[in-house]
Amino acid sequence: MPRATKIVATLGPASSSPQTLAALIRAGVDVVRLNFSHGSAQDHIDRATLVRETARSVGKEVAIMADLQGPKIRVGRFEDGKTLLAAGQKFVLDGDRTALGDNGCVGLDYKELPRDVKAGDTLLLNDGLIELRVEAVRGAAVHTTVVVGGELSNNKGINKAGGGLTAPALTAKDMEDIRVAMAFQCEYLAISFPKNSTDMEMARQLANVAGEPWRHRPALIAKIERSEAIPALESILRASDGIMVARGDLAVEVGAATVPALQKKMIRMAREMDRIVITATQMMESMIVNPVPTRAEVSDVANAVLDGTDAVMLSAETAAGKYPVETVQMMSTICIEAERAEEIALDASFTNKTFSRIDQSIAMGALFTAYHLGCKAILALTESGSTALWMSRHQAHVPIYALTSQLQSQRKMALYRNVRPLLMPNFSDRDTALAHAESLLVERGVLRSGDTYAITCGEPMGYPGGTNMLKVCRVA
Repeated sequence: MPRATKIVATLGPASSSPQTLAALIRAGVDVVRLNFSHGSAQDHIDRATLVRETARSVGKEVAIMADLQGPKIRVGRFEDGKTLLAAGQKFVLDGDRTALGDNGCVGLDYKELPRDVKAGDTLLLNDGLIELRVEAVRGAAVHTTVVVGGELSNNKGINKAGGGLTAPALTAKDMEDIRVAMAFQCEYLAISFPKNSTDMEMARQLANVAGEPWRHRPALIAKIERSEAIPALESILRASDGIMVARGDLAVEVGAATVPALQKKMIRMAREMDRIVITATQMMESMIVNPVPTRAEVSDVANAVLDGTDAVMLSAETAAGKYPVETVQMMSTICIEAERAEEIALDASFTNKTFSRIDQSIAMGALFTAYHLGCKAILALTESGSTALWMSRHQAHVPIYALTSQLQSQRKMALYRNVRPLLMPNFSDRDTALAHAESLLVERGVLRSGDTYAITCGEPMGYPGGTNMLKVCRVA
């Protein structure tokens, strides 16, 4: 059985050569993430061009995800690049400071911090490794006592335990970056730090306007990394095409022990609402410097797969690590082994479920039929990709091959769990299209003489949302 769970890899200095990127795609990368926290607009345009050209040379289309930086909730810079804070000492975060920081005080990139905190609040710096207790706020200066010390270097992030920082999800830089991302027509746009559905709706409006010259509308991924996003999760999901379980900042705000249960809840909700879900942050962190992962990392990736995530994501591991290709290879192996252990409960997932749309009913019927008949594959002829998405929300261990004439749809479906998107010509005649689909899968070695498969399409052909036919066939 081919791998169902998709792999998202971040492009960076370690993976930006054509040779390494080609090796990553061959190793199993399905989506390439461009991190807009680093690099110029031209850097991202050049890297997007590189991804398109390299994927074409390898013979596998991949999706591009543009990941916006979001608000810079960070300390400023230090005179020596860093300082060492000791437990019990006093330390000031000063929004008005323009000089470089020292052991007693540092400036702020996030000037609104003094407005957002009060005495008694806990601030967590550098991914929670340093803990400060707020003693007082005087003007633009936040006076704190160090509870847990450590090394604090330039531009490290600030979180408030329990959330409550008012920084907007979309900054002026993000709005400009959306225009850049639409210029190379990314398939996915990841929004950092959304607090509610309004943040996602605003991002969609901006993206749609920016993409209009190319008639391009990206899918939106909400990165769940603020505590305020948890109670608003359902409305955020409705306003998005998918979510990312961004466990780094989320763990700092809500507590690391809370995250595993939240991860399971988010994956379950996303699948129930026909949304995509990506699990991210420190999945194979040790492979930044080591050629093999820890046992805990192997279990972490496997558990995300068993939870039903669409994709697992690599950040610094492929962007700056010593073993980017080996990391993808290892992650792919872990996913395949975990998928073999999945329990199929397809009948239970259909109990008491109703469908108001014909195309959705056909998709579910194909999945149910193919599973119980033991079909070798499901072939979904789709324009928009919706049919394949609905099928991918249920675990059936029947590979789904989504055949489309739309290149953008092919790339977008690269992120759907258990879906293998293929490009085929746009036929107006149904029988010609069905025959071509079968021959395409036979040529690829997926289907052989005597194999049964289920196939769905719409009649008349070529209309998004028009799937209305299910057929079970046997290869002659």
